[in-house]
Formats: sequence, C-alpha cells, structure tokens
Amino acid sequence: MPVVLSNEVKEALESGKPVVALESTIISHGMPYPKNVETAMRCEEIVREEGAVPATCAVIGGQLCAGLDSDMIEHLGMARGVAKVSRRDLARVAAAGADGATTVAATMIIAHMAGIELFATGGVGGVHRGAQVTMDISADLEELSRTPVTVVCAGVKSILDIGLTLEYLETKGVPVVSCGTEDFPAFYTRRSGFFSDARYDSPEELAALIAAQRELGLNNGILIANPIPEEYSMDEAEINAAIETALKQADEQGIRGKRITPFLLERIGQITAGKSLESNIQLVYNNVRLAARIGVCLNKGA
Repeated sequence: MPVVLSNEVKEALESGKPVVALESTIISHGMPYPKNVETAMRCEEIVREEGAVPATCAVIGGQLCAGLDSDMIEHLGMARGVAKVSRRDLARVAAAGADGATTVAATMIIAHMAGIELFATGGVGGVHRGAQVTMDISADLEELSRTPVTVVCAGVKSILDIGLTLEYLETKGVPVVSCGTEDFPAFYTRRSGFFSDARYDSPEELAALIAAQRELGLNNGILIANPIPEEYSMDEAEINAAIETALKQADEQGIRGKRITPFLLERIGQITAGKSLESNIQLVYNNVRLAARIGVCLNKGA
C-alpha cells in the first residue's frame, strides 16, 4: 500500500471501526503556532469522543501518511518550508523525500488510497472571484468529481465566488447537501444566499445517502455543508468588508495561486482582531463532530 497507516488507523480499518480523515494544511498553512497544533489535537480528540478514529493525513519524509502521532503534528505546526500539497504536488514532494501538508484534494486522495470514505475539514476551495479572467479554480472541486470520499465542511470560504462554485460542482455531478438547513453556508456565516441540492437533518440520514452513493458505484465525492454554530457566526457586513480589504491587498501585492488563501485568511484574522480565527476553529470542531457521528451511523448500517 502506498500509504503508511498509524497503528490506530490500521487496527480500526481492519476491525471495521469508523475512521475520519483530517487534513494538515490547517496545521502548516492555516493558523499560527501554537493554535494550529492545539486545534489539530482537539480535532482528533473530538473524533475519538464520538466513537470514531481520526486519521490526520500528510506527507512526512516523502511518505504519504494517514494517521499522525503528536510529534508529527507538532513538527508540521512548527516547521518552516512545509509544502502545501494538492494532487499535482504529491508525486513531486514524495520523490523529494520532503514534508507536505495536504489540502482537501490531497487528503481525499490519501484517504481513498487508505480505504477511508469520510473526511472533515473547515471549508473547501472553489471558484475564485474573477475566475473568468484568471481561471483560478481550486483542485478541490475536481477531486470531488473523481474521488469517492465524502467531505464535511462549513461550505466554501466566503473569499470565493460561491455561486460559480456551486454551478461548477453541479456540472461535475457532485451532490451538495446541507445539514439542518436548505441554505448553503458561507464558512464564517450560516447563509450565503445560495441553496444546497437537498437538506438532511441527522447523521443517520447523511449516512444513508453515503451508503446509497456507494451501492450505486458512483465514483465521485459528496459535499456535506454544515453551518457554523450560531454563536460563532460572524456579522455578514463585518466579514464581507474584511474580505474585500484583504482581496484588495492581495491584488496590490500580486499574490496568486496557492499563496492567496493563506494570505487572505491571515489578513482577515488581523482585520477582525482574531474573531475570524476563533470562528474558523469552532466551525472545524463542528464539522469534525458531525463527520464522526456520520461515520458511526454508517458503520452500524454497513
């Protein structure tokens, strides 16, 4: 197998226990130290509290890994120069024997290789604003169309063009459903002004959807949008103003490609005096908890 499994993940898969994949860009590129490490460790604790097994994914010394120990997570949180790895980067980073933090796309690939069908993250990438000129469309969307892993997220980041992102996913045949609402959430806020394909109100219902997708042999992912908890949802006007300021600064500094999302998240955090970071952390916890509950239900019905 091209993926190295931790003992905990290996035993869970062999015994049929539910496993939830977690990404690692949140550790190396999404938050400052030590918040990044604390958040990653807490995500793993939440998965275990809900009766599932966490599998944080990354590239360590050129080896694709599903399941990291605390030392590996600490290393990713503190080390400089850790590559941000999407599909196109996996072979290059592996060949170089380097370390890499996996995006949504790369985490989906590693999870699928390992036999893990559920993955919790903060938000997925999407169609960037102005993509009709720049053609800047996240590889996450392509991965959702070709890799049968279900992704639980808080929607797509509101720095993106949400309408075009949903149109792209529809074209690619990716089911987009929301938990507990018809609205499609916008990461920092519970509503985006757009709607998901369907509403599901419980982990049991969502597990049944995943099982049906599996039984039909459809080789694409499912996107489950789970709104940020009400108490951590940000004021829409405040967050939109911060996003516009950050986007303008990114344009002035010529920041493009894979550098833009980490830049925007950092600047938005600074502009909102840390409120967006706290919202980010809480929505990740919320998604991880839901994914673990879905995994437990899916496991019962397997």
